[in-house]
Amino acid sequence: MSGLRPAHCVVELAGEQLWLLAHKAIYWPARKMLIIADIHFGKAAAFRALGVPVPRGTTTQNLLALDTLLATYACEEIVFLGDFLHARAAHAAATVAAMLAWRARHRDVRLTVVRGNHDAHAGDPAAALGIRMVDEPYSVGKLSFCHHPDTAAPGYVLAGHVHPVYHLRADGDGLRLPCFLLGRERAILPAFGAFTGGHALRPAAGERVYVTADAAIFPLPANC
Repeated sequence: MSGLRPAHCVVELAGEQLWLLAHKAIYWPARKMLIIADIHFGKAAAFRALGVPVPRGTTTQNLLALDTLLATYACEEIVFLGDFLHARAAHAAATVAAMLAWRARHRDVRLTVVRGNHDAHAGDPAAALGIRMVDEPYSVGKLSFCHHPDTAAPGYVLAGHVHPVYHLRADGDGLRLPCFLLGRERAILPAFGAFTGGHALRPAAGERVYVTADAAIFPLPANC
């Protein structure tokens, strides 16, 4: 068993058991809920609209990644921590059609989006997707779902926005890996989207880092 790579790490936040997933999401088993930050539907389309030749297919990649999670974990609700849509280009007919086809396959799963800064510019997604839109903080029990990590909230904050990555260095080489950053009052999730980039962070005193790599997740030693 020692050779198996962990697909999740169990942590306790605000008295709740949460699973940090290698697929850059959180699973809350008590609520059968998946928590996802910064999926940024339509980001590649927005760049192409500006004449930047970026790859196609990122919407499909994001939807397939969601399919993988829903096939793996019993899920009744997905909460998106902001930046569900990247820009108004996300309302393009092809993007909306792909999202509607995905929604038709998962009609029983409740979808909630906490509006982020990109959502404010992009506008709410198509009503036919049946998504509940809320503003931050959106609290469930002792957890508060936000987009911005510094949002004042009544509970322990789960947020995105930053797209955290950690720069691992060894023997003169380095890797930038998506990571979860857990502190005493908040946790920041990695960006879930296929075309999002990342911002390198250094943990403050008392913060824990969990990096994801190649469908596995590992906590970093405190002195790493």
